[in-house]
Amino acid sequence: MPFQSSSDLLQRSLAAVWHPCTQMKHHETLPLVPIVRGEGAWLIDADGRRLLDGISSWWVNLFGHCNRRINAALREQLETLEHVMLAGFTHPPAVELAERLAALTGHRLGHAFYASDGASATEIALKMSVHYWRNRGEAGKNRFISLAGSYHGETAGALAVTDVALFRDAYAPLVRPGATVPTPDIRLAVAGESASSLARRAAQALEAHLAEHHAETAALIVEPLVQGASGMVMYDAEYLRQARALCDHYQVHLIADEIAVGCGRTGTFFAWEQVAADDAAGWPDFICLSKGISGGYLPLSLVLSSDDIYAAFYDDSSTRAFLHSHSYTGNPLACRAALATLDIFREDDVVAENRGRAERMRRQADERFANHPAVRHLRQQGMILAFDVDTGTLGAGEFARRFFAAALDHGLLLRPIGNTVYFMPPYVLGEDELRHLVDGAAAALERALR
Repeated sequence: MPFQSSSDLLQRSLAAVWHPCTQMKHHETLPLVPIVRGEGAWLIDADGRRLLDGISSWWVNLFGHCNRRINAALREQLETLEHVMLAGFTHPPAVELAERLAALTGHRLGHAFYASDGASATEIALKMSVHYWRNRGEAGKNRFISLAGSYHGETAGALAVTDVALFRDAYAPLVRPGATVPTPDIRLAVAGESASSLARRAAQALEAHLAEHHAETAALIVEPLVQGASGMVMYDAEYLRQARALCDHYQVHLIADEIAVGCGRTGTFFAWEQVAADDAAGWPDFICLSKGISGGYLPLSLVLSSDDIYAAFYDDSSTRAFLHSHSYTGNPLACRAALATLDIFREDDVVAENRGRAERMRRQADERFANHPAVRHLRQQGMILAFDVDTGTLGAGEFARRFFAAALDHGLLLRPIGNTVYFMPPYVLGEDELRHLVDGAAAALERALR
């Protein structure tokens, strides 16, 4: 049945759709935003209002909404092959995407296992690690380590390595908890301590844990350089170099969750490139990708793994195979969207272009926020910029709702994480759009704090 008006759309959505990460009762006072169209970095609602998508629609959109190049690739794929099961079959987009991603790791991680979403990728990497050790005759290595404040998804296995109480606590009876070690969050540095020194201090705590528990530990999982959902926590790459060496020493896998921070977000295509450079021994055992890999078009995730991981499952016995699947694994449309996304990266030299864009975003943010009396810890890693807000007597949740509503009124989609305001825009913003993003955020901050 066609929608008669924006209010009709809103009412029917509230009656029929249970929205994610949402207390539905809040929509009694904070209306849903009825989006009907997208153009580049902009979303257009049912009343014609234009909103700059400052968070890439939950960190997925890289090159703007309705990107003509990705659209064209998908139209062609629609006329060729929409889907075929990947168990016992294969198809060109899945093969080419796996090959191209392996090449971007320097063929250090040469095997792609496909899934649908970030949490599924986390589940796959965790299961692969435990099953690897089982196939190696070390079934006792079945526990995991994550950083304090980490977030790796909301399915039961992923919650075992997620240290955000809001997501985890209600489901504790379903979860086999892992261990947490201190985060190298740069905001925790003591007076005179550099980010790299703090990273080494945090790594000492990891070493102490591994020394005692390595025999039962399958893997350490980390979000490289930026811990997203805990408030855009940023830390020095030295921690990851130390962690890689410690995992090697104690025979523990290292899983790099690049679901949010991969695909150019931190200044390199893989965040891990800033850790390992050309050192073949310095790469993780697994990389998880999702979100931006399909350009924000279709659900797609994957886990890249090393030859050593793959070889441990290669056997005559099906019990030693990695028996994980879903019906749309390696969907050709999603893989084709990802290939079009990689084409744009290559043809437009996106990583290099983003360096200039990130610098312009930082320069404009400095003008508005560096000396703001309520702003704390202005920080940036590539195309991710964040700051914390001293909300006074205003609770973090109430501040986030106020800021979100005020930003909408200033033509922006910005969704704070508690008292942390962050920008993670598509890679298509020009100078005027960057100015709109920063100026609108500054106006929303003033209104939210009244």
